[in-house]
Amino acid sequence: MAQSSQKINMADVARAAGVSMATASRALNNDYGVSEATRRRVLAVAEELSYVVSPEASRLAGGATGRVAVVVPHISRWFFAALLEGLESVLRAADLDVLLYHVDGIEDRHDFFHRLPARRKVDAVVVLAFPVGEEEQRRLELMGVTIIAAGGQHAPYPNVSIDDETAGRQAMDHLLFLGHRRIAMIAAVDPDQPDEVQPSGRSNAYYSALRDAGIPVDERLVVTVDWGGDQGADAMAKLLSQPEPPTAVYAHSDQVALGAIRTLRRAGLRIPDDMSVIGIDDHPVAELTDLTTVRQPVREQGERAGRMLLDILRGEETEHDVVVPTQLVIRGSTAPPRG
Repeated sequence: MAQSSQKINMADVARAAGVSMATASRALNNDYGVSEATRRRVLAVAEELSYVVSPEASRLAGGATGRVAVVVPHISRWFFAALLEGLESVLRAADLDVLLYHVDGIEDRHDFFHRLPARRKVDAVVVLAFPVGEEEQRRLELMGVTIIAAGGQHAPYPNVSIDDETAGRQAMDHLLFLGHRRIAMIAAVDPDQPDEVQPSGRSNAYYSALRDAGIPVDERLVVTVDWGGDQGADAMAKLLSQPEPPTAVYAHSDQVALGAIRTLRRAGLRIPDDMSVIGIDDHPVAELTDLTTVRQPVREQGERAGRMLLDILRGEETEHDVVVPTQLVIRGSTAPPRG
């Protein structure tokens, strides 16, 4: 027997039909963006439950604030700025306001997530290149709004990113194709992120490439530093102090690679004659410095995330995980080893 309409709300209809609140609202209001099969299912459930559409409930289900919260760990670095620019351009065109939350440093991060549920109301949260831990996921979900991620993360949200391991393999396979066998890796970690959420795909690529090529790993050729050019320079100095230095260096990012190049040049070594160097990202200065790299389309990731969010808010079908392809860009910093 149907329940009393006074006890039924749109959330009950959405739950029984197996759809989101936004989809239920669009189906009940005959809006676009809902398949005919889904519309019929929602209407059948509403009839069975004796649900009567409330205009106010319908308005709220579609998202009423017109605001989106964006959480970003850095705003001065090129990667994060380009990602944010792409996202904001799409949301602005849809008349959505962006509230930017800059979470810089572990203490600031902890404070932000502790206060998160009390934040002003928003329709969604977008996490930019910000790996989210389990406790942080729980705090985000207390907000009860749509959550998506872009630029790399470790949480089960709809997301847009590159495949870091694939990008790393493109870099390593290029060096192996050139004939290098003694390849070093300068691995970079973000000091502002907890250890448990540090990305590992680019490091995994190094080890899998060597394994597939039948080359034993020499851990003396692996140096892990904080993210940045100066740190890349210091790491290269350590590698040059080895009794048998590498013939090529794979760096986790272009900035780290350019730091390594600075040390090589100060040591009087020629690039790529004495040492090949490759990075990842295709930072704006990579082309100017003739750095071989693996390009990732950063702004496009932000734009795709923005379109994904709009689809979700409208109750439309969308991909849950979008992987944007990367591309090897060969320039003048890599060549076959001498001899």
